[in-house]
Amino acid sequence: MPGQGLCLRATTLLTGLLECLGFAGVLFGWTSLVYVFKAEHYFDKLCESDAGPTGNFTTGCKAQDERFSLIFTLASFMNNFMTFPAGYVFDRFKTTVARLIAIFLYTSATLTIAFISADTAFLLFLAMPMLTVGGILFLITNLQVGNLFGKHRSTIITLYNGAFDSSSAVFLIIKLLYEHGISLKVSFIFLSIFSAWHVGRTFLLMPRGHIPYPLPSDYSYGLCSGNDAREEEKTMAESGKLELQSKEFLPEKEEALGPGKQLEPRSFWSYALSQRFVCHLVWLSVIQLWHYLFIGTLNSLLTRLANGDGELVSTYTNAFAITQFFGVLCAPWNGLLMDRLKQKYQKEAKSAGSSAMTAALRSAVPSLALTSLLCLGFALCASVPILPLQYVTFILQVISRSFLYGGNAAFLTLAFPAEHFGKLFGLVMALSAIVSLLQFPIFTFIKGPLQDDPFYVNVMLVLATVLTFVHPFLVYWECRRERKSPAAA
Repeated sequence: MPGQGLCLRATTLLTGLLECLGFAGVLFGWTSLVYVFKAEHYFDKLCESDAGPTGNFTTGCKAQDERFSLIFTLASFMNNFMTFPAGYVFDRFKTTVARLIAIFLYTSATLTIAFISADTAFLLFLAMPMLTVGGILFLITNLQVGNLFGKHRSTIITLYNGAFDSSSAVFLIIKLLYEHGISLKVSFIFLSIFSAWHVGRTFLLMPRGHIPYPLPSDYSYGLCSGNDAREEEKTMAESGKLELQSKEFLPEKEEALGPGKQLEPRSFWSYALSQRFVCHLVWLSVIQLWHYLFIGTLNSLLTRLANGDGELVSTYTNAFAITQFFGVLCAPWNGLLMDRLKQKYQKEAKSAGSSAMTAALRSAVPSLALTSLLCLGFALCASVPILPLQYVTFILQVISRSFLYGGNAAFLTLAFPAEHFGKLFGLVMALSAIVSLLQFPIFTFIKGPLQDDPFYVNVMLVLATVLTFVHPFLVYWECRRERKSPAAA
């Protein structure tokens, strides 16, 4: 491999994978952590008005469950909403500064969680969002590592996104250690100590600027590279500066346009207000709301289905967290499906003389439909109040979630010009984050007027999930129409 040695690049790849797996997306193991927080009597004082003590710390009460749901709602909102600002920080201030901010936020959050008690549990409202934003910055700065490996770049990016999903298993490990006598304080201090490892990796195994693509033959990075800021700017200028997320699925312009054809320039808002974008926003928001609502209220759901049996709640919580770990194995399959279909449809388009761009967009249709189908199966199983059936729910949920975010990025890069991808990606994540705030009022509505019976809410959400099939259908219809009229394509 030209440039710096394969050994250094492989080390960067593996340590980046471990960083995403161990730190980036731990928030989504929230259910395991809530179990420990209840054992530590966080927000127990809210239950004093309830009729008598239960004696079972995993059961909790309505007010306590609502408080935990509110914390997760805020943290999961920040997970999406801060994607755009975090990406801007990375683009503007580059890798080293973005990672140092991530380390500061993440370490501050883990130390805060380590030293809070039941009396200061309100600090979780600060700590969990900080933990989330720090994790997002870790993920964003690591995705560029795929640029070091040329043709394997998409596979590596997909793998890192899967590792982000699987990192939710970290809170399961903390829960299991807690049950074996290791305190929450010790576990989170241990996580805080890893800030030294993050700092070392920042200066030894990561660039100060960005990893360019295509990669120059003489490219070097890390502390020993000897590159100053000017030299790095020169390297970036030579290779062409691309936005981070658009790199994953960027279609070549030569492939998208026919010979001698030029696309008429359109404004960002003409795409943001288009039917295609609005339908995709609704598709993402509905499916994501299901996932966030399920994760944020799972402890309450399991407690109800297990009739307050703490041992059963613990067993199912462990099972859920274990299935989340397999997200790293599920994530690449969606990208593989789309890549294979894209190659097939573009060959057909070439022989038929139709638009290659339309063929590329058509390859997203099965992925969109399959993601909706997986979410529908997950939603139906989650709506049936049978405890053993939740094992199937857990499996469908992790597959659906791992397909959702890769499919989201893939569709945006195929459906819209590359120069608008970063802004459209940030916009769709921010708007879907606002929709995700509905999870708290929905949870409060179930606990209050519906008296802990989510049947009617589940029916409405299942119907909303069925409507998400409209999106892949409209995309398919549009591709079919353009294939019949090549001039329009």
